[in-house]
Amino acid sequence: MPARNAITPDKLSRLVALPGCPRIIDLRDTPPEAIPGSLFRVDDDPIRWIDDGGRTMVVVDADGGGKAVSAAAILRSEGRSAEVLEGGFAAWTAAGLPTVSLAHLPERHADGRTWWVTRARPKVDRIACPWLIRRFVDPDARFLFVAPGEVLAVAEQQSAEPFDVVDEGVFWSHRGERCTFDMMLEAFGLGMHEPLVRLASIVRGADTDRPDVAPEAAGLLAISLGLSRIYSDDHEQLEAGMTIYDALYRWCRDAQSEKHNWTSHQPSRAKVQL
Repeated sequence: MPARNAITPDKLSRLVALPGCPRIIDLRDTPPEAIPGSLFRVDDDPIRWIDDGGRTMVVVDADGGGKAVSAAAILRSEGRSAEVLEGGFAAWTAAGLPTVSLAHLPERHADGRTWWVTRARPKVDRIACPWLIRRFVDPDARFLFVAPGEVLAVAEQQSAEPFDVVDEGVFWSHRGERCTFDMMLEAFGLGMHEPLVRLASIVRGADTDRPDVAPEAAGLLAISLGLSRIYSDDHEQLEAGMTIYDALYRWCRDAQSEKHNWTSHQPSRAKVQL
């Protein structure tokens, strides 16, 4: 049983990458890897972290010691729900839970967010990649959508990281039969997380016109094309697409074995004794 005002690594792992995941605040200095979805605050005053609309906050340090405990206590004194990760990051890794590598993370802007830029009118990869970044890498990431010919110029002007662009100088792009989503899984050290591996095959099939890669790929493509015709605003389309990928990820993680047909959820009828 966890200590008071603490959450166990196992319980937190079930919440990571879901829409209602707590805000995970990592207090360690420039670590090479982190719990997926962690945020890093340059301001040492916990009261200045309160900017996210009321979600529970989980504070992480190396071992669950005093630094995290005091920060969480200050947050609670402001009326916020705040817990400490029991055992800290050391307990998370000891449990063999997924981590995200920060080696390829772009430099953060003054607002503490990473900035990314890609082509306008996204379909598959350009929705899947922002979903992955916001759920596993930087929950506050900013995305810019511009005309294809303007991506690299905007990237330079705004110090934004270009992705899913056909240019040999762009790191985040297709390589061989793998799409940008595949490359991000590899670069961020998430390539061994089985639900994401399964999701990657669906994205790859939908994004590269290879529905044979995964049975669900054709459905994802159809939904993606439908969304692109519903929304004229790329950011509204991204928000709608986040829900699609949340659902696909949850299916990949928890529901692949569940079946459904006309009778699968009908209550059984007891036999009447005559």
